[in-house]
Amino acid sequence: MKKISVFDIIGPIMIGPSSSHTAGALRISLIAYKIFKGTIKEVKFTLYGSFAKTYKGHGTDRALLGGIMGFDTDDDRIRNSFEIADNNNLKYSFVEGETTPEMHPNTVRIDILGEDSSMSLVGESIGGGSVLVRQINGIDVKFTGEYTTIMVQQIDKPGVVAHITKVLSENNINIAFMSLFRESLGEKAFTMLELDEKVSEDILLKLKEHEYIIDTFLISI
Repeated sequence: MKKISVFDIIGPIMIGPSSSHTAGALRISLIAYKIFKGTIKEVKFTLYGSFAKTYKGHGTDRALLGGIMGFDTDDDRIRNSFEIADNNNLKYSFVEGETTPEMHPNTVRIDILGEDSSMSLVGESIGGGSVLVRQINGIDVKFTGEYTTIMVQQIDKPGVVAHITKVLSENNINIAFMSLFRESLGEKAFTMLELDEKVSEDILLKLKEHEYIIDTFLISI
């Protein structure tokens, strides 16, 4: 069954001329902001397809920069994203990437550098402000951010998924969608859990009690 978002019906409340080029772009960047732990010192946006051709005129650049600073789609500060980033000593750059035929026309790769960590994320703005995250740190994933989402970074070992579902069941949390993505057998993996309820940080701590769970992330936008 196809998931239906409020964006599919009425579209998002947003600052900017285009839901795909502003609201969608910002939501991708906001997801990256919420996943990354620590202070963001530098960010590079590599744009593909239509994003690369029109990002200045459609305000995609301001939206991406606003999202990576934690602004939501209806935040008036988006208009002044460049000035705010400069005042906060956030280094940023926009690069036009080489688009391949299989790419969605509104695709962006975000490379984040913090004080002692880094992260990459690839997302697509698929229309009406809706997005699809396709890759995190080189691992293929697939989630929308429309649900409260827990992302578990783990080692691909027996018992990890059972631990995850046990913790959620014991806390009466219902899973709407669940997917596992891995580099290869026994290597690093991500479990994506899209949930019907809001969750607290305590749940993340309980998940991390398993020896093969590296980290947990809560995404709610």
